[in-house]
Amino acid sequence: MRPVRIGQTEIEFPVALGPMAGVTDLPFRLLCREKGAGLVCTEMVSAKAILYHNRNTFELMQIHDGEHPVALQLFGSEPEVVAAAAEEIEELPFDILDFNMGCPVPKVVNNHEGSALMNDLPLAGSIIRETVKRIRKPVTVKIRKGFDQDSVNAVEAAKVLEDAGAAAIAVHGRTREQFYSGKADWEIIRQVKEAVSIPVFGNGDIDSPLRAEEMLAQTGADGVMIARAARGNPWIFSKIRTYFETGSVPEGPSGQEILATILRHMQMLTEIKGEYIAIREMRKHIAWYTTGLPGAAALRRRINETENTENIIEMLREYLPD
Repeated sequence: MRPVRIGQTEIEFPVALGPMAGVTDLPFRLLCREKGAGLVCTEMVSAKAILYHNRNTFELMQIHDGEHPVALQLFGSEPEVVAAAAEEIEELPFDILDFNMGCPVPKVVNNHEGSALMNDLPLAGSIIRETVKRIRKPVTVKIRKGFDQDSVNAVEAAKVLEDAGAAAIAVHGRTREQFYSGKADWEIIRQVKEAVSIPVFGNGDIDSPLRAEEMLAQTGADGVMIARAARGNPWIFSKIRTYFETGSVPEGPSGQEILATILRHMQMLTEIKGEYIAIREMRKHIAWYTTGLPGAAALRRRINETENTENIIEMLREYLPD
């Protein structure tokens, strides 16, 4: 797998952590970066909220020295608003500005944002063109196959965005109508790659080193982006890296490794967000970390009833002896 250059930023190992609301906060990004992700991306941030100086929004944009290269993702639907927000935050220490044209959530789509912009490519092009004019950092875009099966237009979208100045494109091989169900269409990723000259990252159904290899072989993409398969599994990045370096697929993490990672994750969350929020956010992460393990359902029930960090640590150490 060859390095990929986006603007002045070189992605040494182009396996990226995709943005996920409520998941890819600073602690999780750091864990994935430490485990081998070549690029990480923040949760999506509202351009309007930046201009309104919303405190919670600025907390989403915390960047740590240890996570570079890192992309910060914006969403919005007005060229001037998105460009002004990008200009306002450009001095923050992110490397790449990403723009969201993939979010399928109704409250976003109903605002004409996220994947709704797949239905308005002239507007999407205007947003990127105006933003590229206003900032020096490279601007990338995450798109979907199309809005629905009757309007598959990822190739057209990619051309519009490249013409507008986008430095790279990530393509999720599902329509908005599919959300995250069904099989991702890797053929559309191949078509996008053939249609543009900027780097293309393929996204969808990559949950193992072999699937990453298959995606690259079938599509010719420059890199892959992994989102849901990384939840509770930051080791997916080290596995892919090891496979591409050695040709062998490493075994999964031991119970000790899982425990150490959960405890570190919880510690970082507590330091950044406080115990009350950290406990509530860790419940979903612990559910992901322990998916498929024997007795995990009973453990999750106990943890969901607990309001004390020390009790959670004790339960985890009983379940995953270190």
